[in-house]
Amino acid sequence: MNKPLRRIAIFCGLLVLALLIRDNYLQYVKADQLASDKDNRRVAIERYANPRGDIVVDGDPITGSAESKSGDFKYKRTYKNGPMWAPVTGYSSQAFDGSQLEKLNDGILTGNDDRLFFRNTLDMITGKQRQGGNVVTTLNAAAQKAAYDGLKQRGAKGAVVALEPSTGKILALASYPSYDPSSFSGYSNDDAKAWNKLQKKNNPAEPMLNRALRETYPPGSTFKVVTAAAALENGKYTSADEKTDSPLPYVMPGTTTELKNEGSIPCKNASMRTALQYSCNTVFGKIGADLGNDKMLAEAKKFGFDSEQFTPVRSNASVFSDHMNQSQTALSSIGQYNTAATPLQMAMVASAVANDGRLMKPYMVDELQSSNLDPVAKTKPQELSRPLSPQNAQILQSMMETVVQKGTGTRAQIGGGVTVGGKTGTAQHGVANSANPYAWFISYAKLSDDSSPVAVAVVIEDESANRDDISGGGLAAPIAKNVMEAVIHSKK
Repeated sequence: MNKPLRRIAIFCGLLVLALLIRDNYLQYVKADQLASDKDNRRVAIERYANPRGDIVVDGDPITGSAESKSGDFKYKRTYKNGPMWAPVTGYSSQAFDGSQLEKLNDGILTGNDDRLFFRNTLDMITGKQRQGGNVVTTLNAAAQKAAYDGLKQRGAKGAVVALEPSTGKILALASYPSYDPSSFSGYSNDDAKAWNKLQKKNNPAEPMLNRALRETYPPGSTFKVVTAAAALENGKYTSADEKTDSPLPYVMPGTTTELKNEGSIPCKNASMRTALQYSCNTVFGKIGADLGNDKMLAEAKKFGFDSEQFTPVRSNASVFSDHMNQSQTALSSIGQYNTAATPLQMAMVASAVANDGRLMKPYMVDELQSSNLDPVAKTKPQELSRPLSPQNAQILQSMMETVVQKGTGTRAQIGGGVTVGGKTGTAQHGVANSANPYAWFISYAKLSDDSSPVAVAVVIEDESANRDDISGGGLAAPIAKNVMEAVIHSKK
């Protein structure tokens, strides 16, 4: 072979070698990345080539699949009572991807999860069309309806979370205003228009914001439950009825500013029971200042503050700050200053108290199933922390029950052998408290056998209400009552 031909042959050989290396690199090294690339249309086509599995509540699917009328995506997602369930399901859209349970469990729902390999192999052998698996939730349909209807009837922004204290199961997760995921689950111009109408820049009400998990609010006086727990756990007070060292007026340390109470209420040296019943700022502000930032922060963290929660949908971290002086700690201990909490977080507070001091990790997926309902994965309840000893939890229960029996939370009373404990809150909002406050209520219900099937947190943002008419007891407590009743009745 002459020299020019040899050079051409070597060059061609190097090209073939480079091609083989590149081909193997793409097939084996980059395969997973390319398969999940958002710009790989084949992935999207495959995703919607078969009916999607369902998200299930109380044994019934709250989702479905329908054949697309046009385009190369064969099936699109449908939803039953979409606005009510959107904070749980999220969305699955041919044009806009997915969110929440739909996104996190996409592999199970599409049937592409490696754990479904055996099932898919059998279907392929038998010629059966591949179908996705199911996501079985912990949600209680009656409780969710009571929560969503309560918010909708109020017509104000807000959220509700209900938990089963003994397990951490999420029984209700409602946010208002909401949206219908079906309205943009396809790939048409109408779907694009529906999506754009829901975006924050076009809709200040932010219907796609999951207020139950992603919005943090000043918790106001509901945080006094955490402060009372800190007082008991640190031995500052050992019972609900001993007198506290709470002067009137109370000037916050290092300032000339008096901490005010709302109205003429018996707060001077009041017991913690009386102080919680009447929501005395001076009592709990001074307790927080006396305990100090470190002890208050440690107790708040035991309840879950300063940590994101994964349900498995992520919930924002609630906030109790470090490095505060005594007066800042006093304000934070009554749920003001820069203390902020999600509704999930405050439901966790009520749940831990109801569960004799044990805080269970909140979760909303009970089981993952294959298409023939075989279990693929099961969630086991998990203890997150112990913010209170059983003895101190029972002391705090008695205080919260007094709030409902004859304090600010009487509208949450249920009767029929059901004991309710709760705490109201009216949290300041806006510069210099200029905007309408937030109305809060946290609570739990106990049955005659002393079991507690449900704990609830409700927050209402009513911008149109008369400021003087806004209170946790007036706006939020009735919704909490309806949710608790729904859970109790569904267990009979």
